[in-house]
Amino acid sequence: MSKRKIYSVIAILIVLGVYGYDYFLNQKDQADIVEQGSTIKQQTNEYFLPTSTTGQMVHHEGYSLSYSEPHEQAEWVAYELKKEQLSNTNFERPYFEIDKAVKTGAASWKNYKNSGYDRGHLCPAGDRNYSKSAYDETFLTSNITPQEHEFNAGIWNTLEQKVRYWANKYDGVFVVTGGILDDHLKTIGNEHVSVPNQFYKIILDNNNGAIKMIAFLIPHKNSNEPLYSFVVSVDEVEKLTGIDFFPELDDSIENKLEASSNYKNWSFN
Repeated sequence: MSKRKIYSVIAILIVLGVYGYDYFLNQKDQADIVEQGSTIKQQTNEYFLPTSTTGQMVHHEGYSLSYSEPHEQAEWVAYELKKEQLSNTNFERPYFEIDKAVKTGAASWKNYKNSGYDRGHLCPAGDRNYSKSAYDETFLTSNITPQEHEFNAGIWNTLEQKVRYWANKYDGVFVVTGGILDDHLKTIGNEHVSVPNQFYKIILDNNNGAIKMIAFLIPHKNSNEPLYSFVVSVDEVEKLTGIDFFPELDDSIENKLEASSNYKNWSFN
């Protein structure tokens, strides 16, 4: 073999080695991110986390989620909104980024482009205004779902603002929210992100052990109806989703609270 051919082979082997090493590093970085996402974070209130029907739970600093690969979005996002976290700080909106902590791969933001749907936050950016990192974290694609603009900016936004009102009034609340993910939903994008027909939000107030909860189930369209007209029992949302929302609660307390759709203990003023 001529020296030229030998040098060519050596050059090819070097290039392959560099690419192989880069691939190894990328895979290791990805594995590290997934492992970090599987770890409960310090400020996560694990006691109130729902079950995951998908087996893929991810914990970020500001919220936790259970990712549904078939629907390419979270089946639920859960977080605590404390009174001291409420803030009117106006951070610059970042670009949406794919959530690398999702082991099966979160959907790209590109699925939403020209789809006619908003990239609807499940954990609102407005609930994480207490720090830039927490705010930016809400722009991960595991935290978004396709929402009609009129719904997102209308009745859903009204409910988000009410949650902040309750967090202030009751000195903090715990929130679980998501879309009703069932079969035969419309999808968008190359990755077939499901478009829910209904969205739910469950709010729990734990005042020195005196727990109360309220659940909302809202059709995916804007409405001028009052928020309390969408109140349902937690049991009803559990039947639609298959999720056990507060499995760590004592059964007698859980069964009583989750069966009720009474909203009289919640201020709608």
